[in-house]
Amino acid sequence: MRIQLAAPHRYPAFGENGSGLHPKEFASGSAFHLHDLLALGLAEEGHDVFYQTKKGADADPPPGVTLVAHLVPEADICHTPGGPPGSTDELAEFAVRHHKPFLQTCHMFRPGTTAGSNWVFVSQSLARAYGSERVVLNGLNPNDYLYSEAKEDYLLFMGAMDKAINKGLDLALALSRSKGFRLIVAGTGTNYETIQYVSGLCADAGADYVGDVRGVRKAELMAGARALLFPSRMNEGHPLVIIEAMFSGTPVISSTCGGSVEIVTPETGFLCDREEEWGGAVDRLGQISPARCREIALENYDYRRMVKDYVREYELEMANFGN
Repeated sequence: MRIQLAAPHRYPAFGENGSGLHPKEFASGSAFHLHDLLALGLAEEGHDVFYQTKKGADADPPPGVTLVAHLVPEADICHTPGGPPGSTDELAEFAVRHHKPFLQTCHMFRPGTTAGSNWVFVSQSLARAYGSERVVLNGLNPNDYLYSEAKEDYLLFMGAMDKAINKGLDLALALSRSKGFRLIVAGTGTNYETIQYVSGLCADAGADYVGDVRGVRKAELMAGARALLFPSRMNEGHPLVIIEAMFSGTPVISSTCGGSVEIVTPETGFLCDREEEWGGAVDRLGQISPARCREIALENYDYRRMVKDYVREYELEMANFGN
């Protein structure tokens, strides 16, 4: 199969070095990282992949993936993740002009948007919100993460800081004060004002704000944490940071937000609604097996499974195209 992928970022989305306390155009970039992994996996499965990353590239792609400046009419199908407004327009117009089937992945709930029949969602919860049943769960490369049963004396909060309060940073900081544990906060925003705001919140609460971390440093932080805190107030799609924690053998304490309830189980962590449940979850972290967290991630959230699921959706879209 010849597949035209397109995304608005600079390849690769997740580099080896983070920006620290400096902003990034895409504060998280997780959806684009998944598209990078999809390109890798499709090539590993023997498909021809043409990949347009609008901001260029900092590294060579894997064998079988060709980075292209212009979309390729010879492709059998086109695929892009949803992104900033207008980011999917070029590929959508190209697909119509060249009479190609076109798939779009929706990673987050956007109020007021209407899904097309060619949209694929990253969780059952997100699909239901749009009245769809097309789902491909996210997957990651296990080799990008370190596994450790030995944990250090801190909990971790990681997220895009432009949405810090919606992601529950204030709840994580309050919990760290009430329970007396060290909290490390990681993630950046798209401007310095956001970074300064988060720095102030963390300083007032006695938390350590490290900004954007990537590569080995991120893997080390994940593997060493006693738990990942994810007290989001958002209708989450399929939070990548939860899967990253599981690959690292790190339990998760999460709110019951959207797709999170489909990932966090009694074997991998705790889902909390009421204020008192959060403190109780911190006290019971010893009940969670790091090895089991890793096993479940390997069983369910390997990128190679994600790739096979997308190939299924490609075949479905191609079979139904024009009907």
